[in-house]
Amino acid sequence: MQASREGDRVAQQASPRGTFLQVAESVKARIAADPQMTHLPSAADVMRDHGVSRGVALRAFKVLQEQGLAEPVRGSRWRVVRAGDAIDRRPLHERIAEIIPAEKLQAGSEFPSASELAERFGVSRPTVTKALDRLEVAGVLASGGQGKVRRVRAVPVREERS
Repeated sequence: MQASREGDRVAQQASPRGTFLQVAESVKARIAADPQMTHLPSAADVMRDHGVSRGVALRAFKVLQEQGLAEPVRGSRWRVVRAGDAIDRRPLHERIAEIIPAEKLQAGSEFPSASELAERFGVSRPTVTKALDRLEVAGVLASGGQGKVRRVRAVPVREERS
């Protein structure tokens, strides 16, 4: 069985041009088989499962993007795109700012932590921290310092778009 795996890897190495297409087809089959799948496997998982380089894994993800099955998400893994899914593509800081009117927070109210927001929006904590920093600069949030609770400084005014 070990010889069979080595033979597969040698075959993949002998034909590197088609390898990323084979990997893309494999991931595509996983998406079709699992309707609950919301994110592609990580590049590290694809590299391990298929015995390929990071570049090959990323090229496979690009193929899935071109086919409309996946899209990259800043600060997170690639997201699976399914027909009929409504995806909010606004910048993260805008989506976070909407928490204030949605939860009827007033000036001085505690704001959710970066960890809580990271989980809620499905992104990394550093990505949330950058978005929160933008809201602090805009005067929407007040920081209490490291380890302190952020508070609402001002309720954002929503601009009407034509």
